[in-house]
Amino acid sequence: MSAGKMVDMKSLRNGQRADGPATILAIVTATPPNAIEQSSYPDYYFRIINSDHMTDLKEKFRRICVKSTIKKRYMYLTEEILKENPNVCAYMAPSLDARQDMAVVEVPRLGKEAAVKAIKEWGQPKSKITHLIFCSSSGIDMPGADYQLCKLLGLPSVKTGSTPSSVKRVMLYEQSCFAGGTVLRVAKDLAENNRGARVLVVCSEITTITFRGPSDTHFANLIGQALFGDGAAAVIIGADPMYQIEKPCFQLLWTAQIIIPDSEGAIEGHFKEVGLNFHLRQDVPGLISNNIEKALVEAFQQFNISDWNELFWIAHPGGRAILDQVEAKLQLDPERMRATRHVLSEYGSMSSACVLFILNEMRNSSAEKGCMTTGGGLEMGVLFGFGPGITVEAVVLKSVPILL
Repeated sequence: MSAGKMVDMKSLRNGQRADGPATILAIVTATPPNAIEQSSYPDYYFRIINSDHMTDLKEKFRRICVKSTIKKRYMYLTEEILKENPNVCAYMAPSLDARQDMAVVEVPRLGKEAAVKAIKEWGQPKSKITHLIFCSSSGIDMPGADYQLCKLLGLPSVKTGSTPSSVKRVMLYEQSCFAGGTVLRVAKDLAENNRGARVLVVCSEITTITFRGPSDTHFANLIGQALFGDGAAAVIIGADPMYQIEKPCFQLLWTAQIIIPDSEGAIEGHFKEVGLNFHLRQDVPGLISNNIEKALVEAFQQFNISDWNELFWIAHPGGRAILDQVEAKLQLDPERMRATRHVLSEYGSMSSACVLFILNEMRNSSAEKGCMTTGGGLEMGVLFGFGPGITVEAVVLKSVPILL
């Protein structure tokens, strides 16, 4: 190559990167139509699994449901579906085929419902989506739910002539409850390193893979049956917003993934012929609450913030005990966990989708209260995802002015 035709690689690379930080440009949620009232769920659950004779266990389950502080959940599984699939109702019966057959159809379908609404809120044509990240712990298939969602949405899958380039896909399976932070971390990297990128992120979770009957010995199973619900959330992320069209919600300033010391085996999930079995140790709330401040210090010392009440909080609601112990350990004002506790109450825990539901609740409630910013009047915030490992995903957020 002649000297006159040398490529300035530094300028080329700088031109490929965005100028500003990754920003959430739209965020919406979706649930199945089948709503379950937590107060009546113990009677329903033990009746549908033909276990009304297990009176002591049923009473124990009732107490768990009350302590959960959950009022309502949404589930794809209806009484009719469960009657058609009795093995799904057993505690340990081969049922993976039936569970998978439902999940491979319903996970992308629910994801599509959220994605369509996100694209509408975003205000741009779907042809401008450059990347797709799909996340689910509800079954595995090839090609994956990301591929199926592209087909359902009609996203470009190949470049032909003048049509847009194909959407670049990332599929995250079986990351579980911390993955709502993972998808934001990955989307941040994509948006900031690809000028003009618009990343569609979808988390879709349904309980077909984990629903099962009770066990006299497996206490964590009862907790899971009282805690988990179905839901999907979709966000669109890009840098350098077009303010005449796009309405930014939150900026993503910093991310990290942390494994809590001495936590191996505290939260595990294993795929078997009977579906996905979760194992939870009783010390999980303590492990998280005793280690979370280290993550906060690492995240916010660069911003000269050490008062955790100066932050708005988006914390995965892995259960009431986790929220209570984190709140007590950090001496948080109860208002800091309001959005998280509201989502737990109205939807239960929806694994990876939960923190995105909470982000949406924070944005919407801020506008309803007349706050000037999406963070409820606070400038900086933190998002935490907790899950198997114990893995913690941390995201530093900056609220933006609410555009009317």
